[in-house]
Amino acid sequence: MYAPLPVADRRARDRSPAPAVFGLGEDPREQVAELLDRKLAQVAETWPIAVATQMVACALLVVLALIALPTAGLGTIVPSIGIHAAILAALSAGVFGVLRLPALRKWPAYKRNRALTVGVAGVAALSLSLLWTVARAPSGSLQLACCVAVLGMIAVTAVSVHAVRAATLGLGVGIVVMLAVCAGIGAPLLVAIVFLGCLGIVAHRLARIDVAQELHRAENANEGRLAIRMVAEFEDQGTGWFWEADRQGRLTYLSAKVTDELGLADDAVGQPLTDLFRMDNDAPGTERTLAFHIASRTSFSDYSVCAATSPDCERWWSISGRPVVDDLGRFQGFIGSGRDLTEQRKSEAEITRLALFDGLTGLANRQRMRSSLDKTLAQKTGPYRATSLFLMDLDRFKAVNDTLGHQAGDTLLKQVAQRLQRGIADAGLVGRLGGDEFQVVLPGIADRDTLAALSREVIASLSEPYFISGTSVTIGCSIGIAIAPDDGDDAETLVRNADLALYAAKADGRGVHRFYSDDMLTGARTRKLLEDDLRAAISDGAFHLCYQPIVSTKSAQIVGYEALIRWNHPTRGLVSPADFIPVAEECGLIEAIGEWVLRTACLEAARWPGSVRVAVNVSPIQFANPALPALVTSALAQAGIAAGRLELEITEGVFLDETRSSEQMFRALKGIGVRLALDDFGTGYSSLGYLRNAPFDKIKIDQSFVRGAAEPGNRNAAIIKAIVTLADTLGMETTAEGVEVQDEIDLIRDLGCSHIQGYVYGRPVRADEALRQLGVENGTAAASGFKVTRATRHKMLRSARILIDGVPGDVRIRDISTSGAMLDGLRIAGNPDGVELEIELVEHQMFGARIRWARAGKAGIEFHEAFNLERLNQGHSARLRRAG
Repeated sequence: MYAPLPVADRRARDRSPAPAVFGLGEDPREQVAELLDRKLAQVAETWPIAVATQMVACALLVVLALIALPTAGLGTIVPSIGIHAAILAALSAGVFGVLRLPALRKWPAYKRNRALTVGVAGVAALSLSLLWTVARAPSGSLQLACCVAVLGMIAVTAVSVHAVRAATLGLGVGIVVMLAVCAGIGAPLLVAIVFLGCLGIVAHRLARIDVAQELHRAENANEGRLAIRMVAEFEDQGTGWFWEADRQGRLTYLSAKVTDELGLADDAVGQPLTDLFRMDNDAPGTERTLAFHIASRTSFSDYSVCAATSPDCERWWSISGRPVVDDLGRFQGFIGSGRDLTEQRKSEAEITRLALFDGLTGLANRQRMRSSLDKTLAQKTGPYRATSLFLMDLDRFKAVNDTLGHQAGDTLLKQVAQRLQRGIADAGLVGRLGGDEFQVVLPGIADRDTLAALSREVIASLSEPYFISGTSVTIGCSIGIAIAPDDGDDAETLVRNADLALYAAKADGRGVHRFYSDDMLTGARTRKLLEDDLRAAISDGAFHLCYQPIVSTKSAQIVGYEALIRWNHPTRGLVSPADFIPVAEECGLIEAIGEWVLRTACLEAARWPGSVRVAVNVSPIQFANPALPALVTSALAQAGIAAGRLELEITEGVFLDETRSSEQMFRALKGIGVRLALDDFGTGYSSLGYLRNAPFDKIKIDQSFVRGAAEPGNRNAAIIKAIVTLADTLGMETTAEGVEVQDEIDLIRDLGCSHIQGYVYGRPVRADEALRQLGVENGTAAASGFKVTRATRHKMLRSARILIDGVPGDVRIRDISTSGAMLDGLRIAGNPDGVELEIELVEHQMFGARIRWARAGKAGIEFHEAFNLERLNQGHSARLRRAG
């Protein structure tokens, strides 16, 4: 039965909401309230039986009273008993009637129980008041017995809320009262009272058992409803589902959503599980089939399946199952679950795509290219097939990124990938390694002519203009090629050698392809050793500076020196800057070397007269460093020389990535007050544009235009004149580099150059020697070397026949030019200068010449007529044909 909660607990219960499980559970207190409602309903429905029982007991008491009591008292006793019984029955019926009111049923359970208790207590109080009134009469004992009997029936009926039990208890109370009235107090009455007490205890216990059973049934029903609702919610909203099959593997239950996805409507039940699903045989852990597990009655877990009727398997599930046995161990069928794998497989496919393909271009990425190359090289079946590897790099791509932005650069890479894919087609696998670097694996192709033709086609295709955001963009491509197994039989070696070939292609001017050769690896190893030696040289201070004079063409005075770095290696000897400066730029050492040169040149120039300038070369890498102005200012301050005495020589390489930063750098350097010179002018791509935008103070004419300018018919002089005229118009000085013979001095002066630099005024010297030169004759430079320009000589060693005054002889030709040759083994008595002779330069053909000088068995001769050196090659070819 229902027991009221303590007051504190009831208040706490009223203030807090009832607990719920996932929003689907019910409060057990509400279940008790529902039970009480049902019990009260039963009491109300069966109450007539209880009232009738009470009335029968009262009637029996009246009959007994009529029989047992004297006739004189019947007139007062019988009406009193009837009135009391009727009043109490009516009151008790009214209490339970009130409890059946709809408004009262909405009360909480403890309030309804309280109302029931108050009702019973009210009936008892009224009965006691009536009892007090009746007890004053002579027949009060009988009336008291009647009232007690009715009250007992009402009480037991209220607490037992069971019709049969209420009637039984009411009758028992009446009998006990009757025995008490008729027989008095004695052993029978005591036995009846004990029996009645036991009967009451049993009724009370049965009532509690009824309540417990009802609560248990309500709880089980609630759990069942909750389980059903949760399963339905899980199947409707989640990715999971359930299935059940009989002993033959035929479905007895399948979630509705899977049935719909299979397109079976309600036809899934009764069909074999193996007819609805087929397995993914490529999935791991699926060595055995569904049919095997159904037949062998064994469990299986996480098998990937799709619809058996779906050819493309657009939808996938993971299915698990286990056999079910009853309490006797008999096999009943299978029960299992599943979950949707479609989105997971799509995610896995996307992850695989991201892991193997480049996200920007859609080409294979570095990992897939390496895996493909490894598999291709490791192929063991069938005849061996050679494999070629292209390593490609885009030329001038960085300029597109810097000028048009990274978005335009990404668009350009996509278009490059499309052209590359079309160009290679099915011949190989194309991939992007990152940035603007691409790779192509070409299985089964080893013919160099075929590879060369394919490379040229790819370069030509990628060099065609691109149109990006309304702008035409042109780039280039360089390709390095390595062929397995000759250039490496493993992926790492093959990639390394293709990279060396790509390096050679870039060094040869870009826009070309190069095949790997062993000397490339030798050169790379040499560069690596040179790099290691460079790092040691920086830390050990193994460099020193030499200075080559820059001479004014008007006064022949030394106006400045160019600082040139020298490195005397302990084992290599004197290493040319042309060999180690590029290596220093590649490995990131050029800035440290450049700073040392700048500071050292300023310190040593501080010892020279104040009018003498010092020129220092600045690498494009240094020029791109925003810290260069601060470094120049620091070097000038440390040496204590004026900014105008420092001249920074900049090559056209600084303009390859022309941006606003380069304009800011020019302004910053000019703000310091240093001079700027454009070095190696004429060897770049658009020098006139540089002169228009950059604030140079001097142009240095490259030595390739100076050499041979004095030779008849050479057009270099006209080029020099044009450069000088341009510089004068822009207010710039000009320096001719590489002047080596004296007769070029007058030519350079006549062409209008303001300065000369070259071996004609001396080779580079140390700072102390430069200081001594500045002290000789007020710093006037003295020319040295040949006075007349001579034709270019070619080294050779071959025997030749000569005739001097008709006397034959044999000599060896050491070198030769179009105008003369140097001979070894000439023996002439007396002074040989001016002696005429004939020499056989081509077989059976004698050429006239005269001796210009002779000493120690060597002699220089001058041909009477210019000799075509091509005839030497023709004569050599004729001798080879005859010998063959």
